[in-house]
Order: sequence, then C-alpha cells, then structure tokens
Amino acid sequence: MNLSVKNPSVKQQAVQAGVLLVNLGTPEAATARAVRPYLAQFLGDPRVIEYPRWWQRWLWKLILHGVVLRVRPARSAHAYGRIWTAQGSPLRSGSEALAAGLQAALKQKAHGSVRVALAMRYGEPSVARQIKQLQSEGVRRLLVLPLYPQYSATSTGSVIDAVADTLKTLRWPPELRMVNDYHDDPAHIEALARSIEAWWATHGRGDKLLLSFHGIPERYVRAGDPYFDQCQATARRLGERLQLDASQLVVSFQSRVGRERWLHPYTDASVRELAAAGVKKLDVACPGFAVDCLETLEEIAMQNRDFFIEAGGEDLRYIPALNDSAEQIESLAALILRHAQGWPEFDHDHTD
Repeated sequence: MNLSVKNPSVKQQAVQAGVLLVNLGTPEAATARAVRPYLAQFLGDPRVIEYPRWWQRWLWKLILHGVVLRVRPARSAHAYGRIWTAQGSPLRSGSEALAAGLQAALKQKAHGSVRVALAMRYGEPSVARQIKQLQSEGVRRLLVLPLYPQYSATSTGSVIDAVADTLKTLRWPPELRMVNDYHDDPAHIEALARSIEAWWATHGRGDKLLLSFHGIPERYVRAGDPYFDQCQATARRLGERLQLDASQLVVSFQSRVGRERWLHPYTDASVRELAAAGVKKLDVACPGFAVDCLETLEEIAMQNRDFFIEAGGEDLRYIPALNDSAEQIESLAALILRHAQGWPEFDHDHTD
C-alpha cells in the first residue's frame, strides 16, 4: 500500500487555533413559522426538558408536538416582534458584535493566528457547521467558550453535547478545551460592577438592585446541577464589589416553564412584592446573560416592568447586559488567554 499519496481534499495549512463562542440561539425571524422549528429543537433537547424515564420522555414528545408547538410559536413570535430590530435578533447581532470585538482583542494579545467564530446551540449558525468551517480553515486547536457565566446542564452541558456529537463525525478532530463557567472570575465580576456603576452614574440609583437569573427546575439542582450555587456566588461577589448589603440587593429567577417548582424566588413575584412593600424605583440586572435577548429585553424590561407598575411601583429600570462592551471584551479575552495557556498561537511572542 502506497501511503505517500496525499489526499487532495486535505488542505495543507499552517496550524492555528480557534475560539468558538456559543450562545443559546434565536429564530431566523419574528414569525410563528420561523419560531416553530427553533422551539422544537430547543424544547426537544433532553438537557433542557429532562426526564429520566423513557415513558416520561415519550409523553413529553407527545405534548411538545401535539400541544406546545401548536400554541406557543405564535405567542413567542409576538414577544420576539417587540424586540426585533433592523439588524434582526438582538441576541444574534449582539453576539456577532462580541465575537468581532474578541477577534480584534486577541489579534493584539495573542499571536494573530487565532480565529474567533460564533455558533448558536439552537438554530444557525450551528455548532457543527462552525466547527467544520474552522477545521476547513486549518484550525487544529479549539477552545469552546459557552456564553453562560454559570454552569448548568441545560445550557453549558448541552453545548458540550453538541461539540462532542460533532467531533465524533470528524476523521481528525482538533485538540479541544472547554470553558465550563466563569461565574466568579474576578475580571468578569469587575466588568459587571463597572457596567452597573456607569449606568447609575447616568440614570441615578434606584431603591434596590434586583439580580434576575434564568431559572431551572429545582429537581435539576437536587440531581447535582451547580447552577443555583454559582448564581448565588455571582450575586454575592457582585454585591460585595458594589458595597451593597442584604437590604439593597435581591436575587430572583425568571423564565419558568410548566407546573413543576423551579428555583425560587420567582422574578415576577419578586417585583410585585417589592412594589407592594413600597419600593418605587427598582433597578434590574441579569448577570446570567452575556448578551441581551428575549429574556432580558422583553421579559424583564417590558413584562416585569408592567408587573411592577401595576403593583404600585413607579419605574423598573433594566440595566443592559455587557454585550460587546469594552469591559466584557477585555474580561473574556483574559479568560480565553488563561484557558489557552501552553498553546503557541496564544503566545504573543511566538513565531511559526
């Protein structure tokens, strides 16, 4: 057998490294037709809706395709329509801007042969598509950074699944590293604190600061998910950095689905209770979201603002996510460089 013949389909390129940012995803348009396949993929993920027994999974599939996907797409499309912009989905455009900012930052801080790409766990561009594209460009070392500061099996765990499923299909997978979470990373906490302080400097401070995290079912935590503890750790460190005591800082959880008990307290109940207790101006930040999306722009800034005012409050002021701010780009660039230590492409003084 003559093994000296080169496969013409394999490009001979310089070894380089890639960083794959992964966010949740978004439908292609704010229409029921576009939302339906997105929700089918999202709610069909066994990491998101987790049932241990086969008959429970089977029953959920019947409910999902027989009921949920007949009703919810129109309602979700209406919500998306309230935040859609000329650039399309805020999550998509904001994530693309963040990826571009990190590409520019790493060009200065790393060797320059580092390629930053963005994937969505649900929808496009998919994790599989982006990994294969990076490989076609010559990437042989890959760092995956899910844009979820706190780890949950429903989010980061699902990204790990998608990456593993893709690598299993490749003849020659790249060397792989994953960032599991960065919930207590000092640079990230500092970026959050500076963002809130800058907002306060412009708009003034409300009576209290509410930190709203995305919720998960409580049984996921009982099964070993560290998400709740990591959310509390983020809130505690951020509160310490902002010098807020327990009377000034409130933590809650939003976006529950179904009838089972999710992490408490619920955000919608909390904003009503705070208004009823006499809080007039409530500031809300969402430290679990790297980029603004439906859950922050519509659920918090619109829905929960209405709940707060209906319950007697005067104004609920949403403090934007870090998005593509210089603070987030700087903190994530430092995180990437730390996790990529030992790879020559991230050594600024390295030459090929």
